[in-house]
Amino acid sequence: MPAVTGIRRIAVTIALATSVCALSAPSAMADRPGGGGSVGGGSGPGTHTSGNASDDGKLSSTVGVIVYDRSKNGSGQSVGPVTPLASWTPPACWYAPKYSPAALQAYLEPIWEAGSTGDEWDATQRDRYVNGKPYKDFNKDEAGKGYWWDSYVNKSFPPGWDKCDEPYFWVATGDDPPADIPNTVTPEILAKLAYNEIRVPSKDVSLAPADTTKVNLPTWAWLDGATFKPVSVTARIDALGMWATTTAKPVALKIDPGTSDAVTYPASGVCQIDGNGTVGEKYAKGDADRTPPCGVRYLRSSGDGSYQLKATVTWQISWTGSDGGGAHDLPDGTFGRSQDVTVQEIQSVNR
Repeated sequence: MPAVTGIRRIAVTIALATSVCALSAPSAMADRPGGGGSVGGGSGPGTHTSGNASDDGKLSSTVGVIVYDRSKNGSGQSVGPVTPLASWTPPACWYAPKYSPAALQAYLEPIWEAGSTGDEWDATQRDRYVNGKPYKDFNKDEAGKGYWWDSYVNKSFPPGWDKCDEPYFWVATGDDPPADIPNTVTPEILAKLAYNEIRVPSKDVSLAPADTTKVNLPTWAWLDGATFKPVSVTARIDALGMWATTTAKPVALKIDPGTSDAVTYPASGVCQIDGNGTVGEKYAKGDADRTPPCGVRYLRSSGDGSYQLKATVTWQISWTGSDGGGAHDLPDGTFGRSQDVTVQEIQSVNR
């Protein structure tokens, strides 16, 4: 059996690599004894259902797929995923409901009849799911009272995607999945997958002077409150009544002048975002002698070019879910963009 499993895993790897390169839509993971599937995503707005299908496209299982509601996600032309501040990746694979008794039968019997997995393996499978060792006739007597669970795989196929290799197992409605099987789906897993779907906006920082500033002249920087609002994505599995909402809240803006020949305000370069989403303070007439609450002072000309000022927003990320445990933290993330700043020497007039 280990030899067969190893061969199947090689086949799965090839199939996944091919599907990533060749398909723009979510594709199925190649058949393996014990299951397999892929969950698609995408970054568009609205609600999106992800799932897997058989190679012939006729058998589509949606009972345990994750439905993403992205209607409260970031939008606009300049949006993107956050970069986690901690070493973190979303779950690579997990187990969730996939088949009714009839659907599992319709999926497995053609594989056995084709003999592609060998007589010994097919006999073992028939014993497990048909002959009562431990299941009988695909558990048809329990139809409508539970589901066959199988593995789902993160669409980006990160390291560990092939670790969910348990055979299909039955879970009755209302029961917890077996405690000795890791990675069975939980609200926390849904929250982490929703994290991967978060998209946040970015925007050039408003500067004064706007186009060209001068050496040793404080340059004010600010963002209005309409730019940065909390965004969220909800992931749910309706068959389980399980859900999680992951929310990203902007908390700080870091100014990187693009050169070491500069001083930032405040000295850390980190400008706090207030409750309205506003960063810094808009320059007004009469502020010339004030120190900007958020900004930069360049100490050297940019010559014939410009400096790349980078503004990076830190997003505080947390989740709530159907576990009823209140808010839980996830790693903060950042997202930023660069803009050109031209700095000129102050011209003196000799008399």
